[in-house]
Amino acid sequence: MRLIGVTGGVGAGKSQVLSYIQKHYKCRIYLADEVAHLIKKKGEWCYFKLVELLGEEVLDSKTGQIDKKKMADMIFEDEDLLEKVNNIVHPGVRVYLEDRIREAREEKDVELMFIEAALLIEAGYKEVVDEMWYIYADEEVRRERLKKNRGYSDEKITQIMDAQLSEEEFRASCDFVIDNSKTLRNTYKQIKNKLEAFTWLEVKRNRN
Repeated sequence: MRLIGVTGGVGAGKSQVLSYIQKHYKCRIYLADEVAHLIKKKGEWCYFKLVELLGEEVLDSKTGQIDKKKMADMIFEDEDLLEKVNNIVHPGVRVYLEDRIREAREEKDVELMFIEAALLIEAGYKEVVDEMWYIYADEEVRRERLKKNRGYSDEKITQIMDAQLSEEEFRASCDFVIDNSKTLRNTYKQIKNKLEAFTWLEVKRNRN
Protein backbone atom coordinates (compact mmCIF):
# COMPACT_ATOMS: atom_id res chain seq x y z
CA MET A 1 0.00 0.00 0.00
CA ARG A 2 1.23 3.47 -0.90
CA LEU A 3 0.56 6.12 1.75
CA ILE A 4 0.25 9.62 0.29
CA GLY A 5 -0.18 12.95 2.04
CA VAL A 6 -2.14 15.60 0.16
CA THR A 7 -1.77 19.25 1.04
CA GLY A 8 -2.04 22.70 -0.49
CA GLY A 9 -3.37 26.18 0.11
CA VAL A 10 -6.99 27.11 0.60
CA GLY A 11 -8.97 27.03 -2.65
CA ALA A 12 -6.43 24.88 -4.49
CA GLY A 13 -8.96 22.09 -5.02
CA LYS A 14 -7.70 19.29 -2.77
CA SER A 15 -11.22 17.88 -2.29
CA GLN A 16 -11.81 17.97 -6.04
CA VAL A 17 -8.67 15.95 -6.71
CA LEU A 18 -9.46 13.41 -3.99
CA SER A 19 -13.05 13.01 -5.17
CA TYR A 20 -11.75 11.91 -8.56
CA ILE A 21 -9.25 9.52 -7.01
CA GLN A 22 -11.92 8.04 -4.73
CA LYS A 23 -14.05 7.14 -7.74
CA HIS A 24 -11.32 5.61 -9.86
CA TYR A 25 -8.79 3.84 -7.64
CA LYS A 26 -8.64 1.15 -4.95
CA CYS A 27 -8.02 3.55 -2.11
CA ARG A 28 -9.06 4.97 1.22
CA ILE A 29 -9.10 8.68 1.92
CA TYR A 30 -9.07 10.44 5.27
CA LEU A 31 -9.57 14.17 5.65
CA ALA A 32 -7.90 15.47 8.80
CA ASP A 33 -10.69 18.01 9.45
CA GLU A 34 -13.32 15.26 9.37
CA VAL A 35 -11.23 13.05 11.66
CA ALA A 36 -10.81 15.96 14.09
CA HIS A 37 -14.60 16.36 14.19
CA LEU A 38 -15.06 12.62 14.70
CA ILE A 39 -12.69 12.31 17.65
CA LYS A 40 -14.40 15.25 19.43
CA LYS A 41 -17.72 13.44 19.57
CA LYS A 42 -19.21 12.53 22.93
CA GLY A 43 -17.48 9.55 24.48
CA GLU A 44 -14.24 9.89 22.51
CA TRP A 45 -10.92 10.54 24.27
CA CYS A 46 -10.56 14.09 22.91
CA TYR A 47 -14.10 14.92 24.03
CA PHE A 48 -13.27 14.41 27.69
CA LYS A 49 -9.98 16.27 27.44
CA LEU A 50 -11.59 19.27 25.71
CA VAL A 51 -14.46 19.46 28.20
CA GLU A 52 -11.90 19.31 31.02
CA LEU A 53 -10.00 22.20 29.40
CA LEU A 54 -12.91 24.39 28.25
CA GLY A 55 -15.58 23.53 30.79
CA GLU A 56 -19.12 22.24 30.29
CA GLU A 57 -20.17 25.60 28.83
CA VAL A 58 -18.63 24.42 25.55
CA LEU A 59 -21.34 21.75 25.26
CA ASP A 60 -24.64 21.90 23.40
CA SER A 61 -27.31 21.97 26.10
CA LYS A 62 -29.53 19.50 24.25
CA THR A 63 -27.14 16.92 22.81
CA GLY A 64 -24.19 17.15 25.17
CA GLN A 65 -21.88 17.29 22.17
CA ILE A 66 -19.12 19.88 21.86
CA ASP A 67 -20.60 22.94 20.17
CA LYS A 68 -18.26 23.92 17.35
CA LYS A 69 -19.26 27.59 17.42
CA LYS A 70 -18.94 27.86 21.19
CA MET A 71 -15.46 26.35 21.06
CA ALA A 72 -14.46 28.67 18.21
CA ASP A 73 -15.67 31.69 20.22
CA MET A 74 -13.67 30.58 23.23
CA ILE A 75 -10.39 30.22 21.40
CA PHE A 76 -10.83 33.23 19.10
CA GLU A 77 -7.83 35.53 19.59
CA ASP A 78 -6.68 33.47 22.59
CA GLU A 79 -3.48 31.94 21.25
CA ASP A 80 -2.65 30.18 24.50
CA LEU A 81 -6.00 28.41 24.64
CA LEU A 82 -5.84 27.62 20.91
CA GLU A 83 -2.46 25.98 21.41
CA LYS A 84 -3.83 23.87 24.27
CA VAL A 85 -6.77 22.75 22.12
CA ASN A 86 -4.45 21.88 19.24
CA ASN A 87 -2.22 19.92 21.62
CA ILE A 88 -5.23 17.73 22.37
CA VAL A 89 -6.76 17.42 18.89
CA HIS A 90 -3.68 17.03 16.68
CA PRO A 91 -2.20 14.04 18.56
CA GLY A 92 -5.68 12.50 18.63
CA VAL A 93 -5.99 12.82 14.86
CA ARG A 94 -2.57 11.28 14.39
CA VAL A 95 -3.34 8.29 16.62
CA TYR A 96 -6.63 7.72 14.78
CA LEU A 97 -4.92 7.84 11.38
CA GLU A 98 -2.06 5.59 12.46
CA ASP A 99 -4.65 3.00 13.55
CA ARG A 100 -6.39 3.22 10.15
CA ILE A 101 -3.06 2.90 8.33
CA ARG A 102 -2.15 -0.20 10.29
CA GLU A 103 -5.56 -1.76 9.61
CA ALA A 104 -5.29 -1.09 5.88
CA ARG A 105 -1.81 -2.60 5.67
CA GLU A 106 -3.03 -5.73 7.50
CA GLU A 107 -6.04 -6.12 5.18
CA LYS A 108 -3.78 -5.96 2.11
CA ASP A 109 -6.68 -4.96 -0.14
CA VAL A 110 -5.99 -1.22 -0.29
CA GLU A 111 -3.52 -0.05 -2.91
CA LEU A 112 -3.52 3.63 -1.99
CA MET A 113 -4.27 5.57 1.16
CA PHE A 114 -4.51 9.36 1.17
CA ILE A 115 -4.38 11.70 4.16
CA GLU A 116 -5.44 15.27 3.41
CA ALA A 117 -4.88 18.41 5.47
CA ALA A 118 -3.67 21.95 4.92
CA LEU A 119 -1.24 21.52 7.84
CA LEU A 120 0.23 18.10 7.03
CA ILE A 121 3.73 19.48 6.64
CA GLU A 122 3.60 21.58 9.82
CA ALA A 123 2.22 18.61 11.77
CA GLY A 124 5.18 16.41 10.82
CA TYR A 125 3.41 13.97 8.48
CA LYS A 126 6.31 14.15 6.05
CA GLU A 127 7.95 11.50 8.24
CA VAL A 128 4.81 9.30 8.19
CA VAL A 129 3.75 9.20 4.54
CA ASP A 130 5.56 7.55 1.63
CA GLU A 131 5.22 10.71 -0.42
CA MET A 132 3.68 14.15 -0.13
CA TRP A 133 1.60 15.75 -2.89
CA TYR A 134 1.12 19.49 -3.30
CA ILE A 135 -2.12 20.57 -4.98
CA TYR A 136 -1.27 23.89 -6.58
CA ALA A 137 -3.42 26.57 -8.20
CA ASP A 138 -2.64 30.17 -9.16
CA GLU A 139 -3.54 32.64 -6.44
CA GLU A 140 -6.07 34.45 -8.62
CA VAL A 141 -7.77 31.16 -9.48
CA ARG A 142 -7.96 30.27 -5.79
CA ARG A 143 -9.38 33.68 -4.92
CA GLU A 144 -12.11 33.41 -7.55
CA ARG A 145 -13.05 29.92 -6.35
CA LEU A 146 -13.29 31.04 -2.73
CA LYS A 147 -15.44 34.05 -3.61
CA LYS A 148 -17.76 32.01 -5.82
CA ASN A 149 -18.01 28.76 -3.85
CA ARG A 150 -17.70 29.96 -0.25
CA GLY A 151 -18.66 33.60 -0.42
CA TYR A 152 -15.41 34.74 1.20
CA SER A 153 -14.40 38.40 1.11
CA ASP A 154 -11.03 39.53 -0.21
CA GLU A 155 -9.99 40.39 3.34
CA LYS A 156 -10.84 36.94 4.67
CA ILE A 157 -9.07 35.22 1.78
CA THR A 158 -5.92 37.27 2.33
CA GLN A 159 -6.00 36.53 6.06
CA ILE A 160 -6.24 32.77 5.47
CA MET A 161 -3.58 32.72 2.75
CA ASP A 162 -1.15 34.74 4.85
CA ALA A 163 -1.47 32.19 7.66
CA GLN A 164 -0.56 29.26 5.39
CA LEU A 165 2.76 28.16 3.93
CA SER A 166 4.01 29.94 0.83
CA GLU A 167 4.12 28.23 -2.56
CA GLU A 168 7.89 27.92 -2.21
CA GLU A 169 7.56 26.23 1.18
CA PHE A 170 4.93 23.79 -0.09
CA ARG A 171 7.03 22.86 -3.11
CA ALA A 172 10.19 22.41 -1.03
CA SER A 173 8.45 19.91 1.25
CA CYS A 174 6.50 17.91 -1.36
CA ASP A 175 7.50 15.12 -3.73
CA PHE A 176 4.90 15.71 -6.44
CA VAL A 177 2.92 18.72 -7.64
CA ILE A 178 -0.48 18.69 -9.33
CA ASP A 179 -1.33 21.94 -11.12
CA ASN A 180 -5.07 22.40 -10.62
CA SER A 181 -5.20 25.89 -12.16
CA LYS A 182 -6.61 24.88 -15.53
CA THR A 183 -9.29 22.43 -16.66
CA LEU A 184 -10.36 19.37 -14.72
CA ARG A 185 -9.38 17.28 -17.73
CA ASN A 186 -5.84 18.59 -17.39
CA THR A 187 -5.80 17.83 -13.67
CA TYR A 188 -7.15 14.31 -14.12
CA LYS A 189 -4.53 13.59 -16.78
CA GLN A 190 -1.79 14.46 -14.27
CA ILE A 191 -3.33 12.11 -11.71
CA LYS A 192 -3.64 9.23 -14.18
CA ASN A 193 -0.03 9.64 -15.29
CA LYS A 194 1.15 9.63 -11.70
CA LEU A 195 -0.92 6.59 -10.67
CA GLU A 196 -0.50 4.51 -13.81
CA ALA A 197 1.04 1.66 -11.79
CA PHE A 198 -2.12 1.27 -9.71
CA THR A 199 -5.50 -0.29 -10.54
CA TRP A 200 -7.84 2.07 -12.35
CA LEU A 201 -11.30 0.80 -11.45
CA GLU A 202 -13.13 1.76 -14.65
CA VAL A 203 -10.64 -0.19 -16.76
CA LYS A 204 -11.02 -3.18 -14.48
CA ARG A 205 -14.82 -3.06 -14.69
CA ASN A 206 -14.74 -2.76 -18.49
CA ARG A 207 -12.53 -5.82 -18.78
CA ASN A 208 -14.92 -7.83 -16.65
